[in-house]
Amino acid sequence: MESLNAMALFVQVATSGSFVAAARQRGLSPSAVSKGIARLEARLQVRLLNRSTRSVTLTAEGARFFERSQAILTQVQAVEDELAQSNILPRGRLRISLPAESTMTPLLAGFLSDYPEVSLEMEFTDRFVDVVGEGFDLVIRAGQPADSRLIARRLTPLRSLLVAAPDYLERAGVPQHPEDLVHHACLHYRSSNSGKLEIWQLRGFDPADFPRLPVTMVCNNIEARVCFARQGLGLAWLPDYFVRADIAAGALVSVLDDYAIRAEALWLLWPAGPYLPPKVRALVDYLGLKTRQE
Repeated sequence: MESLNAMALFVQVATSGSFVAAARQRGLSPSAVSKGIARLEARLQVRLLNRSTRSVTLTAEGARFFERSQAILTQVQAVEDELAQSNILPRGRLRISLPAESTMTPLLAGFLSDYPEVSLEMEFTDRFVDVVGEGFDLVIRAGQPADSRLIARRLTPLRSLLVAAPDYLERAGVPQHPEDLVHHACLHYRSSNSGKLEIWQLRGFDPADFPRLPVTMVCNNIEARVCFARQGLGLAWLPDYFVRADIAAGALVSVLDDYAIRAEALWLLWPAGPYLPPKVRALVDYLGLKTRQE
């Protein structure tokens, strides 16, 4: 602490250009400030300031020490601010962007229940989002992030399953190989951003053959595909998070499990900065904990 106090005193003198002005700002006598700087120079064994009757200026060594001192003091202040903020109850609006089909919706509902002082504003979209420019607090996206302005945390791997209702499989038969899918009713997702159908990521199934699959239904909504699949209207490629309960209850059955590929991970992104507001920190920690428990 003595070193930090001496550093802060030096920065004050260098910034004001005067022992008298620095003393006034810090509530000390000019003599005390002068002695403090002298002790610092003696400890460092280098002259930091050139003194005259009217002002003080930085030596070359003093200029280097001034630059480093400012950076260190800024970091110390940021840490103190972060610790002070950590004791404040998370509250206020939290603006989030999520993929059009997001597996995080149930977890966000749980977060809102646990933190009633926070209000969520969620945008579901597949478009590219400028997190900083558009003023989002957090963004959830699939794929490795590349924006250096953002902090990224890997949440969970994404895995999808090919599912159908038992009565559909009884009527149409259980596919044994991805090539068998060309003979089945298929329920598809179309990206609102690209306009393309989602590729079912299966080993032994060439994406070039994807157009051969029947298009029994296509939409950009996950609940609609789950509903159609439950009604026995075809096969659907769905995130395991959404169909886990249906599979456990016997309402849906997964097929071609040995061919399903574990895809890219889901990432949580937020603007880089010296510290996180309590509401953002709370959601980052909450999602990190809940996705580890899955």
